[in-house]
Amino acid sequence: MEQNYRLNSIVIMKKQHPCGTNKWQITRIGSDIKIKCINCGRSVMLTRIEFNKKLKKVEEF
Repeated sequence: MEQNYRLNSIVIMKKQHPCGTNKWQITRIGSDIKIKCINCGRSVMLTRIEFNKKLKKVEEF
């Protein structure tokens, strides 16, 4: 899969966060990807493979 995201990109995930939004900002990229919820500020770290499976689309580059 082609990587069409980079640091500080806004992405939409397939499942909604418990706070009510599915928009996240990428804060770290490496072998793991760290994303931060736009609504509540919660940070989650996912493996790159897991992130790519859960990614729906990239909203802002």
